[in-house]
Formats: sequence, C-alpha cells, structure tokens
Amino acid sequence: MLGASSEVRRRAWVPWLFLIPVTLPLVLLYVWLFLASWSSGMEGLRPLGWTAANWSFLWAPDPYLPNIWALTGNTLLFAALVTLGEVGLASTAAYALSRLHVPARRLWLGLLIVLHAFPSITLLVAIFLLLRFLGLYDTLVGVVLVKIALDLPFHVWVLKGFYDQVPWDYEMAAMVDGASRFAVWRRVVLPLVKPGLLASGVFAFLSGWNEFLLPYVLAPGMETQTLPVFLSSLLSQADVADYGMVAAVGVFYMIPVLVVYAVMQRYLLALYTGGVKG
Repeated sequence: MLGASSEVRRRAWVPWLFLIPVTLPLVLLYVWLFLASWSSGMEGLRPLGWTAANWSFLWAPDPYLPNIWALTGNTLLFAALVTLGEVGLASTAAYALSRLHVPARRLWLGLLIVLHAFPSITLLVAIFLLLRFLGLYDTLVGVVLVKIALDLPFHVWVLKGFYDQVPWDYEMAAMVDGASRFAVWRRVVLPLVKPGLLASGVFAFLSGWNEFLLPYVLAPGMETQTLPVFLSSLLSQADVADYGMVAAVGVFYMIPVLVVYAVMQRYLLALYTGGVKG
C-alpha cells in the first residue's frame, strides 16, 4: 500500500514538471508589470524607485488623452453587449440544432465549423464597406454586431453539446403536461444547461473585453475607443512612450479579467466536464 501511494504521489508531480517551465516566465512578466506600474524605473525585476504618478490617469487625466473612465465604460458596454448577443442567439440556435428537425443538419454543423475557422481578418474590407453602407461605421453597435457574427459559431457548438446531454424524458414529461415547446425550452431545458450558458458567457465577455482588431479598424473615433485600442496608442511612439503609465494602464485593464476569472472559474471547467446540473 505504501508503495502504491508513493507511486501516486510521484505521478501527481509529473504535470508540474511541464507546467512550471511554461507558466513561470508568464508569472515573472506579470510580476514585472505590476512592479513597473508603481515604480519610476525598472532594472530587471528591481524597481528603481516607488511612485504613484503612473496611476494619475485615474484622478487627474491628461487633457491630451481620452478619459480612462469613458474608455472603461466603452469597453465594458462592448463586452456586455457581445455577451448578451452571443449567448442569447447561441442558446436558441443550439437548441434548434440539438432538438428540432432541421433539414440538412449535418451541413449546418459543418458550415459552423468552417465559419469559426475562417480568419476574420480576411473579411475586414468587406465588413468595413458594409458598415459604411449601413451607417454603422465608427459606432459601438456596428462593432458589436460584427463581433457577435464572427464568434457565434463557437458558442453554438459549445451550447449544442450541453443540450445534447439533457435527457429527452424531461421535455417529454413537460409536453405531456401541456407545456409548449418554447415553455419547455425556457422553463425546463435552460435551467439544466445553466453551467454551459455561464461558461459561454464568461468566454464571450473575456473575448469582447480583449478584442482589439475590430474596434481599432471599425471604430477608430475617440468617442468609441476601447481600452485595448488606447493601450496600443500609448505605445505607438516607442521613443516618447511613458512606460510607467503604460504598465499602470495594463494592470488596470487586467483587473476586471482577474475578477471575472476568480468568480466564474468553476463554470469555465463546465466546458470540459459538461453536465446538466445547475
């Protein structure tokens, strides 16, 4: 028994032998970023002096730069609208593909895979012209619609997997009692796939919060600018960039992501474990 338990302990260390060399450089980079945000200069991982001036953009914004709180509001609004649109549409489309008789179901599923794998950057010119034609260029609404359209196939596939795991017996029992198909979906099935909805929502929010290319190209105006675009603009001139401020903005930008991950971590695991329990 002692030999077996020691063997189990040795095997438990095997993943760490691979994870530590991969994650340690990333951890050191984040530690450097945090220290740099509070220092007047860095020499390796050693701060040369401590200062809060790097964070002055929070209470005394530069008149020549966009207001950080307006940028945060734009980014939060963009991520929230993307989350609601993607999860809302995907929850209905995935249910239809999982439960209803859809002609050419395999073809639709195959097209979803192709659309998700298709590089969105190749569509930028066409999307730009379409938004200009619709009058949605340089608006958050236009960028939100584009982001939802590009990411929707992924969320449909994820949620379809959760719907597939819900036993038919639950729906049949509800319909025998007189419930409509819509009522069955809303009152019976949706609560059972709650882990999938939350996991999909977390991924959608983080994807929207981190999106750079679409807002940079399709919403370049100051009033619609988001935090990733602002960070890029701070580094546009490397010789005059205030790297202390850049580090502070970077840490500020990461805080919501860390909070969402800490609160919703267990739901992210649902993408890999599945299940029908709420």
